[in-house]
Amino acid sequence: MPEFIPFNKPYMTGKELYCIAQAHFSGRLSGDGEFTRLCSQWLAEHTGCAAALLTHSCTAALEMSALLLDIRPGDEIIMPSYTFVATATAFALRGGVPVFVDIRPDTLKIDEELIEGAITPKTRAIVVVHYAGVACEMDRIMQIAAKHGLPVVEDAAQGIMAHYRGRPLGSIGAMGTLSFHETKNIICGEGGALLVNQPELTAQAEIIRDTGTNRKSFYRGETDRYTWVGLGSSYLPGELTAAFLWAQLEEASRITQERLRLWDYYHQALQGLEAVGQIRRPIIPEGCGHNAHIYYILLAPQYERQAVLAALRKRGVGAIFHYVPLHSAPGGLKYSRTASQMQHTDDLSARLVRLPLWNGMGTAQQDYVLENLQAVLAAA
Repeated sequence: MPEFIPFNKPYMTGKELYCIAQAHFSGRLSGDGEFTRLCSQWLAEHTGCAAALLTHSCTAALEMSALLLDIRPGDEIIMPSYTFVATATAFALRGGVPVFVDIRPDTLKIDEELIEGAITPKTRAIVVVHYAGVACEMDRIMQIAAKHGLPVVEDAAQGIMAHYRGRPLGSIGAMGTLSFHETKNIICGEGGALLVNQPELTAQAEIIRDTGTNRKSFYRGETDRYTWVGLGSSYLPGELTAAFLWAQLEEASRITQERLRLWDYYHQALQGLEAVGQIRRPIIPEGCGHNAHIYYILLAPQYERQAVLAALRKRGVGAIFHYVPLHSAPGGLKYSRTASQMQHTDDLSARLVRLPLWNGMGTAQQDYVLENLQAVLAAA
């Protein structure tokens, strides 16, 4: 066994350097070259979105969504507190106010039954987070959004190749965002995409991504001038990044199947610890086709998480925790508000442990993680 089993190890398909070399020899290193086109086309075909715009991060895609929604100071955006900070800061940067509601105790997703009670005359959008590549209850959320005339943004940073009732995550709301950070299933180091699902938003999204200019329209011959026409920023990734990403997207199905195999191995092996009440395993609702992005456990209340993590690390297992809830963070206290009790967010976030899971991980390594987890819990 290795001296240490890391939480994550970036996976390479073996084609990345070849694609990067192709981009290099083409003489086109800035964005919107052939590899950008290939990646955008792949994403559009696999999600059914109206347009897939590559960005340099999922954060950038979220910021673009805030600009597309014309978020202004005082506008409220309903979202969960149990998420990465970019979900909130993308809107707070425009002066918007993240309004947090609690998560469901079973799935750790935004509690759809709390959303309507958080809606006020200032509400401008609902942002959902498909944590761990498992979908929120989108039918009910879209029903609430339609009733109140609110757009839904899907933060599907962890959701590529995952589905809700047969629909790819990120393709259900007005727009969705993906991440290709090195910790995700499909990677390019740093990268993301904005999925635009309403065709009428495409032209404005292109302007926003191209620093507020009509560059795309100009290159298509739709206008005789390339000039500043609106708000935007430089959200486009370079062609070398897109080349790396293309090597991964070509293998997306195989990568996902391997992760699902690893996830299932953990899930079966941990039945015993759940049966005796030491942990709770993830719950995958019916109709949710997940992508095995994360395998997490929820420790029983009698365990002190930091002590468990420290003991595992001492034994060579790189298990880690996840988000500090945004509503209790210094930035959250300054820029946001809560619209419900945050009982489940506070409780579950303090008990969640993520186990090492990465493509190329062997059964012996998983067994080592499982054996040491069992030993640490027995000794605690």
